[in-house]
Amino acid sequence: MTESSGTQAVSCDVTIVGAGPVGTLLAILLGQRGKKVTLVERWTTHYELPRAVTYDHEIARILATLGMNSEDDPSISYHDELYYWQNADRENIQIVDWQSQSASGWRVRYWFNQPMMENRFLDIAGKMDNITLLRGWVGETMEQDDEGVTLTIRRNPEEVGPDGETRVIRSKFLAGTDGANSFVRESLGIENEDKGYFFDWLILDMIPDFDYCASRPDEPAQWQLCDPKRPTTVVPGGPGPTPDSFPRRRWEYMVLPGEDAAELAQPENAWKLLEPWGVTPENSELERAAVYRFQARWAKQWNKGRCVIGGDAAHLMPPFAGEGMCAGVRDAVAVGWRLNAILEGKAGLGLLDSYTTERVEHAKHYINFSQDLGKIICIADDDEAAKRDDVMKKELAERNFTPVPTDICHLGEGVWCDASAHAGELSVQGVVEANGKRDRFDQAVGQGWVLVGYETDPVSALSEEQRAQLAQIEGFGTQICAPGGSCDVIDVEGTYKNWLTDIDAKYVLIRPDFYVALTAKTPQELQSRFDKVMAAYDLLPTPEMAAE
Repeated sequence: MTESSGTQAVSCDVTIVGAGPVGTLLAILLGQRGKKVTLVERWTTHYELPRAVTYDHEIARILATLGMNSEDDPSISYHDELYYWQNADRENIQIVDWQSQSASGWRVRYWFNQPMMENRFLDIAGKMDNITLLRGWVGETMEQDDEGVTLTIRRNPEEVGPDGETRVIRSKFLAGTDGANSFVRESLGIENEDKGYFFDWLILDMIPDFDYCASRPDEPAQWQLCDPKRPTTVVPGGPGPTPDSFPRRRWEYMVLPGEDAAELAQPENAWKLLEPWGVTPENSELERAAVYRFQARWAKQWNKGRCVIGGDAAHLMPPFAGEGMCAGVRDAVAVGWRLNAILEGKAGLGLLDSYTTERVEHAKHYINFSQDLGKIICIADDDEAAKRDDVMKKELAERNFTPVPTDICHLGEGVWCDASAHAGELSVQGVVEANGKRDRFDQAVGQGWVLVGYETDPVSALSEEQRAQLAQIEGFGTQICAPGGSCDVIDVEGTYKNWLTDIDAKYVLIRPDFYVALTAKTPQELQSRFDKVMAAYDLLPTPEMAAE
């Protein structure tokens, strides 16, 4: 990756506005396929303070494709513990499952330090000569036509004043990952669907010089205190700044009605809030104090012509489900495989329409879930809180204190066959033996468009034309067998046998983003459903097919 400051015009395949984790990841996914990318960032220097602190199993699966192992990485940690919601008397009123191993092969929940992770992304992008990073620039005007997008950028006025130099970038596509106040979204005239949910919370990121969890063994590692006198979130903040440091911790305090948020955020008031937790200036460093407005909204449209938006530009959600940044990472992956396919002549522009239809519904699920969790804690009235406690304690007991699952979510309509069991959901992943090693499927076999057959050759079940289509999208077939079988991929723990038995299928087509495109029991079902997926893909004819 190169950094550029000149005034000449730039031509590239994709311009990405916003070099946070979403934009930088998208640049990597495009750069890995040889695309020329220009990454435009508002600020000259990288922001080195925490924001997001947690992600789920799906993000761990994505990071693994970049060589980042969430089980063993200096920027990532985990806690084998449920996520508790307790009232003022420390009674459980809700329990969320953040403890289990997910069906996709990773833990349900991880904790991380965002600046450390962003620097990892920047390091990966920095090794790619086809990615250019422009720091200290903001969008000024944007126009698109049938062939591409013309973006005029200006030196950030907040850094150099109003008369900074300008330059023009011409690209085939443009992605806006430029935050909640997105220049790209506004330029495209895209409106938001707003649920009218607004709560201000004070975020305190701490670096203790002691092991906080060990000092409070009776307190959950990750929990919500639903006390109307001061609703509070207490969670990990990822690893400390050095390998020898104790883990970070985060406290979030709801700003009560009538309070001055800015005043509450003053260091002397922040330390008063932390006193009951045994956290003081003598034993901890206050890394960041900031007031955030928790919101619930999404853009009505995520693609328009040759432009797309993602991350906070496309959606905002309360943090209570820990899915805000996760949704943005999913956006990057969903955009990445689509733009690569279009730029490589495999698919038409129609493929971008399914980005909106799939991702909007997926994000809305987590926005609604996060808002429902927020309704539990954002109560500052004693009587209302008492009524909540009575109802929720009864409901929790009636389900025998079973935790609420968080790892099943469905795509909206798109490039998958709705007649198939499990299609539109994240695929199951197990440990296999393949290519001389034992590992999770993604690492042992690979990713992309993967057609799996259990105890059968899946490619032979396709028609000749379909085999050509699979090859056109660079897909491949894999036969999985039980231990002792003679095929190339061995189902070490029986994960795939159990999964396909449960859904009564012998075939499954997995997409580059690990979502299931189709499942089928017979070759006839496979062929019929494969045709539906290819139609939704907007697959373009090859030159050979066009000649015929």
